[in-house]
Amino acid sequence: MSFPTTWYSQTSLPRPARPGLDTQESCDVCIIGAGIAGLTTALELTRRGKRVIVLETHQVGWGASGRNGGVVSPGWAEGSGAIRKKLGLEQARTLFQMSVEGVDIVRHNITDLNLVGCDPSAGTIRVKRYDDSAGVKNHIESMRRDFGYELNFLDTAQVRERAHTQRYFQGIEDPKALHFHPLNYCLGLALAIEAAGGRIYEGTKMLAWQRKGDVLSVRTALGAVHCNDLVFCAGGYGGSELQKLNRAYLPIATYVVLTEPLGDSIREVLDSSAAFSDDRRASDYYRVVEGDRLLWGGRITTRNEQDETALATMLKADMVSVYPQLASVKIELAWSGLMGYSTNKMPNLGLLEPGVWACTSFGGHGLNTGSIGARVIAQAICGESERYKVFKPYLLDWNGGPFGRVAANAIYQSLKVMDFVQERLRG
Repeated sequence: MSFPTTWYSQTSLPRPARPGLDTQESCDVCIIGAGIAGLTTALELTRRGKRVIVLETHQVGWGASGRNGGVVSPGWAEGSGAIRKKLGLEQARTLFQMSVEGVDIVRHNITDLNLVGCDPSAGTIRVKRYDDSAGVKNHIESMRRDFGYELNFLDTAQVRERAHTQRYFQGIEDPKALHFHPLNYCLGLALAIEAAGGRIYEGTKMLAWQRKGDVLSVRTALGAVHCNDLVFCAGGYGGSELQKLNRAYLPIATYVVLTEPLGDSIREVLDSSAAFSDDRRASDYYRVVEGDRLLWGGRITTRNEQDETALATMLKADMVSVYPQLASVKIELAWSGLMGYSTNKMPNLGLLEPGVWACTSFGGHGLNTGSIGARVIAQAICGESERYKVFKPYLLDWNGGPFGRVAANAIYQSLKVMDFVQERLRG
């Protein structure tokens, strides 16, 4: 399958063609999926001296890892409050600090590996769409007090100095978060893995796997891999070959568009290098790329809409509802991507059976969490830690089967109504 047409693919580094697997190979660890999670797992393992093979159905960074909003910030798709309610404060702190470590992994990989084309830029701003100064300040204080994480409060005037819209009120600035070019990051990780002796096979789908004594065998159309450990890192594009994992998450689509160059008029929209998002349940998220173009993402569905004209129309309407000054701006690109999204909004991360590991379902907050999840699994395989056990309460929650998608769409529509009512009552 050809690489999807996105701004990332159009501005990517050269993508060297990698062979498919057509032989019998052996290694210490076989990894399924060459997105953020799979590549980071492979990198962490090769650094520890493991012989690694990565199997990718399409190409490196082909899925959601290479076509997302590009924002790397602490946290999980499930909020810290809900995690605290389920696991208690100490475990919630542990998970939050791991999410911060995930941001650091990305930042240090870019620097330490001298990855080119990633173009990291510091800072995120999350804004309120209704007036709630006390609530925002309370959240910032609780993050400092309970999790030791410092955030900056922006009042309405400060937000509107940066984002020229009357739709926004207070904001939360995180100067330690970053945004970047995720596809070039994936491509850089792949080269680093190969330089360390790891092997990546593209166009190679895992068809099945089985255990023969202490050896796990992964079968593909033309070959096989025999290994001691097997790690499933496939995301929203995985299928029945993942067996019970396939019943533990849903493929959820999200959408992104790119405007034409705006020139100096970009300052009439945004006067900030930070990446923005709002506080809604399925938020808008956006940032400036190439100095004067707006990369805008949002919406979620369980249907992967492919009509670029319809996507452009849908997301432009969202943009214009916030920034009426963009009414005449043209949308040059529109694309979608499928995330692996569990019903509990936490990753499927952990030991499925001896030697078989899950490191997937990072939808909604994947760049930092996929990175730390990868390190946690690599440490477990190498006997360095058992940090993966903190995720056990979330592992393999049923996705609802054929009713899961219907329920997910219904929940999303109800959340949109709740957001609308809340903004009308308090805006």
